[in-house]
Amino acid sequence: MEKIAQEIKELDVQDVRINEPLSRHTTWKVGGPADLLVYPRSKGELERAMSVIHRHGIPWRVIGRGSNLLVRDGGIRGAVIKMGNGLDHMQVDGDRVTAGGGYSFVKLSVMAAKHGLTGLEFAGGIPGTVGGAVFMNAGAHGSELSKVLESAEVLLESGEWAILDKEDLQFSYRTSILQKEKRGVVTEATFQLKEGDPKEVAAAMARFKDRRRRTQPLQYPCAGSVFRNPPGDHSGRLIEAAGLKGYRVGDAEVSTQHANFIINRGNATANDVLTLIEHIIRTIKQEYGVTLVPEVQVVGEG
Repeated sequence: MEKIAQEIKELDVQDVRINEPLSRHTTWKVGGPADLLVYPRSKGELERAMSVIHRHGIPWRVIGRGSNLLVRDGGIRGAVIKMGNGLDHMQVDGDRVTAGGGYSFVKLSVMAAKHGLTGLEFAGGIPGTVGGAVFMNAGAHGSELSKVLESAEVLLESGEWAILDKEDLQFSYRTSILQKEKRGVVTEATFQLKEGDPKEVAAAMARFKDRRRRTQPLQYPCAGSVFRNPPGDHSGRLIEAAGLKGYRVGDAEVSTQHANFIINRGNATANDVLTLIEHIIRTIKQEYGVTLVPEVQVVGEG
Protein backbone atom coordinates (compact mmCIF):
# COMPACT_ATOMS: atom_id res chain seq x y z
CA MET A 1 0.00 0.00 0.00
CA GLU A 2 2.93 2.35 0.51
CA LYS A 3 3.50 2.51 -3.23
CA ILE A 4 -0.19 3.32 -3.85
CA ALA A 5 -0.16 5.94 -1.08
CA GLN A 6 2.90 7.59 -2.62
CA GLU A 7 1.29 7.58 -6.06
CA ILE A 8 -1.78 9.36 -4.66
CA LYS A 9 0.37 11.88 -2.77
CA GLU A 10 2.29 12.66 -5.96
CA LEU A 11 -1.05 13.80 -7.46
CA ASP A 12 -1.16 16.53 -4.81
CA VAL A 13 -3.54 14.78 -2.42
CA GLN A 14 -2.36 16.04 0.94
CA ASP A 15 -3.70 13.64 3.56
CA VAL A 16 -3.00 9.97 2.84
CA ARG A 17 -2.45 7.53 5.71
CA ILE A 18 -1.38 3.88 5.92
CA ASN A 19 -2.75 1.46 8.54
CA GLU A 20 -4.90 4.16 10.12
CA PRO A 21 -6.94 2.91 13.14
CA LEU A 22 -10.60 3.41 12.30
CA SER A 23 -11.49 3.60 15.98
CA ARG A 24 -10.35 7.23 15.56
CA HIS A 25 -12.96 7.78 12.85
CA THR A 26 -16.10 6.02 14.10
CA THR A 27 -18.62 7.24 16.65
CA TRP A 28 -18.52 3.85 18.43
CA LYS A 29 -14.75 4.35 18.90
CA VAL A 30 -14.05 0.77 17.81
CA GLY A 31 -12.54 -0.78 14.70
CA GLY A 32 -9.24 -1.99 13.31
CA PRO A 33 -7.01 -0.24 10.76
CA ALA A 34 -7.65 0.72 7.17
CA ASP A 35 -4.88 -0.35 4.81
CA LEU A 36 -5.15 3.09 3.26
CA LEU A 37 -7.11 6.15 4.40
CA VAL A 38 -7.49 9.11 2.05
CA TYR A 39 -8.87 12.41 3.36
CA PRO A 40 -9.55 14.53 0.25
CA ARG A 41 -10.03 18.25 0.87
CA SER A 42 -11.54 19.07 -2.54
CA LYS A 43 -13.37 17.47 -5.45
CA GLY A 44 -10.12 17.56 -7.39
CA GLU A 45 -8.23 15.65 -4.71
CA LEU A 46 -11.06 13.12 -4.52
CA GLU A 47 -11.12 12.62 -8.28
CA ARG A 48 -7.34 12.16 -8.47
CA ALA A 49 -7.26 9.71 -5.56
CA MET A 50 -10.15 7.71 -7.01
CA SER A 51 -8.38 7.49 -10.37
CA VAL A 52 -5.45 5.69 -8.71
CA ILE A 53 -7.70 3.46 -6.61
CA HIS A 54 -9.77 2.50 -9.68
CA ARG A 55 -6.74 1.94 -11.89
CA HIS A 56 -5.20 -0.50 -9.40
CA GLY A 57 -8.52 -2.26 -8.71
CA ILE A 58 -8.32 -1.54 -4.99
CA PRO A 59 -11.52 -2.17 -3.01
CA TRP A 60 -12.80 1.02 -1.40
CA ARG A 61 -15.54 2.51 0.71
CA VAL A 62 -16.49 5.97 1.98
CA ILE A 63 -17.00 7.13 5.55
CA GLY A 64 -18.11 10.50 6.84
CA ARG A 65 -18.32 10.94 10.58
CA GLY A 66 -18.32 7.19 11.12
CA SER A 67 -21.83 6.97 12.56
CA ASN A 68 -24.11 4.04 11.73
CA LEU A 69 -20.95 2.02 11.12
CA LEU A 70 -19.30 -0.92 12.87
CA VAL A 71 -15.78 -1.72 11.67
CA ARG A 72 -14.61 -5.17 12.73
CA ASP A 73 -11.42 -5.47 14.77
CA GLY A 74 -9.39 -6.74 11.82
CA GLY A 75 -10.00 -3.47 9.98
CA ILE A 76 -10.67 -2.79 6.32
CA ARG A 77 -8.59 -4.11 3.45
CA GLY A 78 -8.18 -1.61 0.64
CA ALA A 79 -8.91 2.11 0.76
CA VAL A 80 -11.20 4.19 2.95
CA ILE A 81 -12.15 7.67 1.75
CA LYS A 82 -13.07 10.04 4.56
CA MET A 83 -15.29 12.98 3.67
CA GLY A 84 -15.00 16.18 5.66
CA ASN A 85 -13.11 19.46 5.56
CA GLY A 86 -13.01 21.04 2.12
CA LEU A 87 -16.12 19.16 1.03
CA ASP A 88 -18.32 20.72 3.70
CA HIS A 89 -19.69 23.85 2.00
CA MET A 90 -23.32 24.97 2.21
CA GLN A 91 -25.42 27.61 0.46
CA VAL A 92 -29.04 28.73 0.43
CA ASP A 93 -30.89 29.94 -2.67
CA GLY A 94 -34.47 30.76 -1.78
CA ASP A 95 -36.06 27.53 -0.63
CA ARG A 96 -33.31 25.34 -2.12
CA VAL A 97 -30.28 24.34 -0.04
CA THR A 98 -27.09 22.82 -1.42
CA ALA A 99 -24.47 21.21 0.81
CA GLY A 100 -21.20 19.36 0.30
CA GLY A 101 -21.00 15.63 0.93
CA GLY A 102 -18.82 16.22 3.98
CA TYR A 103 -21.18 18.75 5.59
CA SER A 104 -22.75 17.79 8.92
CA PHE A 105 -26.36 16.66 8.45
CA VAL A 106 -27.24 17.99 11.91
CA LYS A 107 -25.71 21.37 11.11
CA LEU A 108 -27.58 21.46 7.81
CA SER A 109 -30.90 21.09 9.61
CA VAL A 110 -29.94 23.88 12.03
CA MET A 111 -28.86 26.24 9.26
CA ALA A 112 -32.01 25.54 7.24
CA ALA A 113 -34.09 26.35 10.32
CA LYS A 114 -32.20 29.62 10.82
CA HIS A 115 -33.24 30.57 7.28
CA GLY A 116 -36.87 29.79 8.12
CA LEU A 117 -36.94 26.70 5.90
CA THR A 118 -38.89 23.61 6.87
CA GLY A 119 -38.39 19.99 5.82
CA LEU A 120 -35.09 19.06 7.46
CA GLU A 121 -36.12 19.18 11.11
CA PHE A 122 -35.93 15.36 11.29
CA ALA A 123 -32.19 15.54 10.57
CA GLY A 124 -31.42 17.32 13.84
CA GLY A 125 -30.48 14.05 15.53
CA ILE A 126 -28.69 12.19 12.75
CA PRO A 127 -24.96 12.46 13.49
CA GLY A 128 -23.52 11.88 10.02
CA THR A 129 -22.62 13.76 6.87
CA VAL A 130 -24.85 14.83 4.00
CA GLY A 131 -23.15 12.26 1.76
CA GLY A 132 -23.78 9.48 4.26
CA ALA A 133 -27.39 10.59 4.64
CA VAL A 134 -27.93 10.31 0.87
CA PHE A 135 -26.14 6.95 0.75
CA MET A 136 -28.46 5.41 3.35
CA ASN A 137 -31.61 7.53 2.92
CA ALA A 138 -31.30 8.66 6.53
CA GLY A 139 -34.48 9.29 8.46
CA ALA A 140 -36.06 9.93 11.84
CA HIS A 141 -39.28 11.19 13.40
CA GLY A 142 -41.40 9.79 10.58
CA SER A 143 -39.52 11.52 7.77
CA GLU A 144 -36.48 10.75 5.63
CA LEU A 145 -34.05 12.34 3.22
CA SER A 146 -35.82 11.11 0.08
CA LYS A 147 -38.79 13.36 0.88
CA VAL A 148 -36.72 16.54 0.51
CA LEU A 149 -33.79 15.64 -1.75
CA GLU A 150 -33.84 17.12 -5.23
CA SER A 151 -30.57 15.75 -6.61
CA ALA A 152 -27.07 14.61 -5.70
CA GLU A 153 -23.74 15.11 -7.44
CA VAL A 154 -21.83 11.83 -7.44
CA LEU A 155 -18.34 10.79 -8.51
CA LEU A 156 -18.93 7.28 -9.82
CA GLU A 157 -16.48 4.44 -9.32
CA SER A 158 -15.57 4.67 -13.02
CA GLY A 159 -14.37 8.24 -12.55
CA GLU A 160 -17.41 9.77 -14.28
CA TRP A 161 -19.40 12.58 -12.69
CA ALA A 162 -23.18 12.32 -12.55
CA ILE A 163 -26.15 14.30 -11.26
CA LEU A 164 -28.69 11.84 -9.88
CA ASP A 165 -32.22 12.84 -8.91
CA LYS A 166 -34.28 11.02 -6.30
CA GLU A 167 -35.74 8.62 -8.89
CA ASP A 168 -32.22 7.75 -10.11
CA LEU A 169 -31.15 7.02 -6.53
CA GLN A 170 -33.95 4.42 -6.08
CA PHE A 171 -34.46 5.15 -2.41
CA SER A 172 -36.17 2.74 -0.05
CA TYR A 173 -36.00 2.28 3.71
CA ARG A 174 -32.39 3.17 4.68
CA THR A 175 -31.07 2.21 1.27
CA SER A 176 -30.17 3.73 -2.09
CA ILE A 177 -28.75 2.55 -5.39
CA LEU A 178 -25.33 3.79 -4.24
CA GLN A 179 -24.97 0.92 -1.80
CA LYS A 180 -24.59 -1.80 -4.44
CA GLU A 181 -25.73 -1.21 -8.02
CA LYS A 182 -24.16 2.20 -8.74
CA ARG A 183 -21.25 2.78 -6.39
CA GLY A 184 -20.01 6.32 -6.05
CA VAL A 185 -19.10 9.17 -3.73
CA VAL A 186 -21.69 11.86 -2.98
CA THR A 187 -19.89 15.19 -3.22
CA GLU A 188 -22.91 17.49 -3.08
CA ALA A 189 -26.67 17.34 -2.50
CA THR A 190 -29.47 19.81 -3.22
CA PHE A 191 -32.64 19.87 -1.13
CA GLN A 192 -36.00 21.37 -2.04
CA LEU A 193 -37.46 22.78 1.17
CA LYS A 194 -40.41 25.02 1.98
CA GLU A 195 -40.62 28.40 3.58
CA GLY A 196 -41.96 28.12 7.10
CA ASP A 197 -42.50 30.20 10.17
CA PRO A 198 -39.01 30.55 11.72
CA LYS A 199 -40.46 30.35 15.24
CA GLU A 200 -42.39 27.16 14.45
CA VAL A 201 -39.36 25.54 12.79
CA ALA A 202 -37.15 26.51 15.75
CA ALA A 203 -39.75 25.13 18.18
CA ALA A 204 -39.88 21.79 16.33
CA MET A 205 -36.07 21.60 16.36
CA ALA A 206 -36.03 22.33 20.09
CA ARG A 207 -38.60 19.60 20.76
CA PHE A 208 -36.59 17.02 18.83
CA LYS A 209 -33.38 18.10 20.59
CA ASP A 210 -34.99 17.84 24.02
CA ARG A 211 -36.41 14.42 23.17
CA ARG A 212 -32.95 13.19 22.08
CA ARG A 213 -31.38 14.49 25.27
CA ARG A 214 -33.99 12.69 27.38
CA THR A 215 -34.09 9.40 25.48
CA GLN A 216 -30.68 8.81 23.88
CA PRO A 217 -27.34 7.96 25.58
CA LEU A 218 -25.41 10.75 23.89
CA GLN A 219 -22.80 10.86 26.67
CA TYR A 220 -21.32 7.55 25.49
CA PRO A 221 -19.76 6.49 22.17
CA CYS A 222 -22.52 4.86 20.12
CA ALA A 223 -23.68 4.61 16.52
CA GLY A 224 -27.34 5.63 16.68
CA SER A 225 -30.13 3.08 16.38
CA VAL A 226 -28.68 -0.40 15.98
CA PHE A 227 -31.72 -2.17 14.49
CA ARG A 228 -34.35 -1.25 11.95
CA ASN A 229 -37.87 -1.10 13.32
CA PRO A 230 -39.90 -4.18 12.32
CA PRO A 231 -43.25 -3.49 10.63
CA GLY A 232 -45.76 -2.13 13.12
CA ASP A 233 -43.39 -2.20 16.09
CA HIS A 234 -40.22 -0.70 17.54
CA SER A 235 -36.98 -2.58 18.09
CA GLY A 236 -36.32 -0.66 21.30
CA ARG A 237 -39.65 -1.78 22.75
CA LEU A 238 -38.96 -5.44 21.95
CA ILE A 239 -35.43 -5.34 23.37
CA GLU A 240 -36.63 -3.64 26.55
CA ALA A 241 -39.55 -6.08 26.92
CA ALA A 242 -37.07 -8.97 26.68
CA GLY A 243 -35.22 -7.56 29.72
CA LEU A 244 -32.06 -6.76 27.80
CA LYS A 245 -31.54 -3.18 28.94
CA GLY A 246 -28.15 -3.06 30.64
CA TYR A 247 -27.05 -6.45 29.19
CA ARG A 248 -23.30 -6.36 28.61
CA VAL A 249 -20.63 -8.11 26.62
CA GLY A 250 -17.25 -6.75 27.66
CA ASP A 251 -17.60 -2.98 27.54
CA ALA A 252 -20.46 -3.05 25.02
CA GLU A 253 -23.82 -2.51 26.72
CA VAL A 254 -27.48 -2.22 25.75
CA SER A 255 -28.26 1.31 26.87
CA THR A 256 -30.48 1.60 29.94
CA GLN A 257 -31.76 4.86 28.44
CA HIS A 258 -32.81 3.53 25.01
CA ALA A 259 -32.74 -0.20 24.27
CA ASN A 260 -32.06 0.24 20.54
CA PHE A 261 -28.69 1.82 21.34
CA ILE A 262 -25.52 -0.09 22.19
CA ILE A 263 -22.96 2.02 24.01
CA ASN A 264 -19.21 1.68 24.43
CA ARG A 265 -18.49 2.06 28.13
CA GLY A 266 -14.81 2.67 27.47
CA ASN A 267 -12.90 -0.27 26.05
CA ALA A 268 -15.37 -2.21 23.94
CA THR A 269 -14.12 -4.06 20.90
CA ALA A 270 -16.03 -4.52 17.68
CA ASN A 271 -16.30 -8.21 18.60
CA ASP A 272 -17.99 -7.25 21.88
CA VAL A 273 -20.55 -5.19 19.94
CA LEU A 274 -21.11 -7.92 17.35
CA THR A 275 -21.55 -10.60 20.01
CA LEU A 276 -24.10 -8.40 21.77
CA ILE A 277 -25.96 -7.73 18.50
CA GLU A 278 -26.13 -11.48 17.80
CA HIS A 279 -27.39 -12.17 21.33
CA ILE A 280 -30.16 -9.58 20.92
CA ILE A 281 -31.23 -11.04 17.56
CA ARG A 282 -31.38 -14.58 19.00
CA THR A 283 -33.28 -13.48 22.10
CA ILE A 284 -35.92 -11.46 20.23
CA LYS A 285 -36.40 -14.30 17.72
CA GLN A 286 -36.89 -16.81 20.54
CA GLU A 287 -39.16 -14.57 22.63
CA TYR A 288 -41.32 -12.95 19.96
CA GLY A 289 -40.65 -14.71 16.66
CA VAL A 290 -39.37 -11.44 15.18
CA THR A 291 -36.07 -11.24 13.31
CA LEU A 292 -34.39 -7.92 13.99
CA VAL A 293 -32.32 -6.52 11.12
CA PRO A 294 -29.30 -4.35 11.95
CA GLU A 295 -29.49 -0.80 10.68
CA VAL A 296 -25.78 -0.22 11.28
CA GLN A 297 -23.41 -1.31 8.52
CA VAL A 298 -20.94 -3.97 9.60
CA VAL A 299 -17.75 -3.87 7.54
CA GLY A 300 -14.19 -5.15 7.60
CA GLU A 301 -12.50 -8.32 8.76
CA GLY A 302 -12.83 -10.07 12.11
